[in-house]
Amino acid sequence: MMPKQSHVTVKDLHVGAKTDSGRNVEIIRGVSFEVPQGEIVALIGESGSGKTTIALSLMGHTRTGCFISGGEIRVGDNYVTSMGEWGLSALRGTEVAYVPQSAAASFNPSKRIMDQVIEITVIHKLMSRSDAEAKAVELFKSLGLPNPESIGKRYPHQVSGGQLQRLSAAMALIGDPGLIIFDEPTTALDVTTQIEVLRAFKSVMAEKRISGVYVSHDLAVVAQVADRVVVLRGGEVQEAGKVDQILHAPTHQYTKELLAAFKPVQHATLEVPGEAKQDPILEVHNLCAGYGPIRDGEPVAKILKDVSFTLKRGRNLGVIGESGSGKSTLARAVAGILKPYKGYALFDGEELGDSIYNRTKKQLQKSQIVFQLADTALNPSHSIQSILARPLAFYHGMQGAQKEKRVIELLDMVHLPGSIRHRLPGELSGGQKQRVNLARALAAEPELILCDEITSALDTVVAAAILGLLKELQHELNLSYLFISHDLSTVEAICDDVLVMLKGEVVEALPANEMSQKATHPYSRLLISSIPQLDTGWLERLDADPVFAEQMAGR
Repeated sequence: MMPKQSHVTVKDLHVGAKTDSGRNVEIIRGVSFEVPQGEIVALIGESGSGKTTIALSLMGHTRTGCFISGGEIRVGDNYVTSMGEWGLSALRGTEVAYVPQSAAASFNPSKRIMDQVIEITVIHKLMSRSDAEAKAVELFKSLGLPNPESIGKRYPHQVSGGQLQRLSAAMALIGDPGLIIFDEPTTALDVTTQIEVLRAFKSVMAEKRISGVYVSHDLAVVAQVADRVVVLRGGEVQEAGKVDQILHAPTHQYTKELLAAFKPVQHATLEVPGEAKQDPILEVHNLCAGYGPIRDGEPVAKILKDVSFTLKRGRNLGVIGESGSGKSTLARAVAGILKPYKGYALFDGEELGDSIYNRTKKQLQKSQIVFQLADTALNPSHSIQSILARPLAFYHGMQGAQKEKRVIELLDMVHLPGSIRHRLPGELSGGQKQRVNLARALAAEPELILCDEITSALDTVVAAAILGLLKELQHELNLSYLFISHDLSTVEAICDDVLVMLKGEVVEALPANEMSQKATHPYSRLLISSIPQLDTGWLERLDADPVFAEQMAGR
């Protein structure tokens, strides 16, 4: 069965939403664009620009409280905006399919992968189970998945994030749709995994001549996959054109700002006065940590292997590596959340307890951690006031008016209005939630902040603003950062020194400003080579590079 021929047309699309007070507001205002057969059109813009809202409307779907209030959407011969629920149900999966941002959150953990990939063929009675499974295996092969004959027998937690993202693409492709919507499918992936996924997506889409809408805030990713680009802001089109024109000759000021945000300002080291300049704030010696049952004094799954480093006061240390390299495990072990089975850490020359339960209140106060996902780090049922007030009461004994005044000061420090203290986390944008996450850490008045992938889920403009805020706070409060990331360009923008981790070990350590030129370890060179460029031919040239191919094969 061949994919459907789907030329997509969106004309004067309007989408409204009902606020908590019952007032209707317009969130998409007169958007128009086309997706020619076999081409991929990227929708780019910062958080809240309307990218995902528009993409979902192509399936006739709106989020809770939203509604299509005007305009026309045509996918192939289907006028989506005129269809009822039965027609839309028949459309989804067979004419239009969707690849989500987080495959891990989209798969059912209790069902085998194969059952979920072929589910659309069962719902729409497209083919027999044996034919569906055979087709799924062929898709697994086309998408470059390992063990294509048997991977479907596994459960979602038994494959990597990159593999799960490609499996979600197989799920979208199984019904031979004419249009596939990709909703930021590589945002949370490390750079080497991202290349594998992008390569797989691009190859299959080109081979089957399927039309695509690719939602992203990452211009370098867009440069590799898209034919055309629509730039959005505030629910309106700012600029549209071929990808080369948008990247190299933009006409709208907002597009120019997006491109400028792609190139972070290089980091300037904080000058620490007096004798403290050379003092280490954090020393880690031969740290080993892992997960699972303890046998003979060691965990079954050993992750960190003899990790050692020194972080001097006023300096920032970046830790980079792909998913599973041990970066976040290191942050958790240093924070005392995960108890190491060997090794130790010193803070200001004093040995830290091996877990939060064995640390003094002062030790807990001086070192704080900011987690990757503010959505899960902030209690959704507590107000921002309550979230920020808790560490103020715990560490400083603040109460009443004094506590409320400090909450407002903390919000001001992270450039948020004091009025949002009465809101719940779910009422804030992704960037605002991450600022609250940071404000909570600042409430303790720490000297060291552990930042665990805190910009990885944010769009380019918001991430650049968070990095700028971190630099500003460092100079105002004399902070030091341990910055965990899979993005070398982000690390170079905020850090003085870099550790490269692979399979739980530090394989290279260099000053950040020398990383790109002087790194010698093959894995470090692979990470550097894998950083996407604002160049439409970058991925093809990379694939043709025999050295890169050898490095990828040796991972």
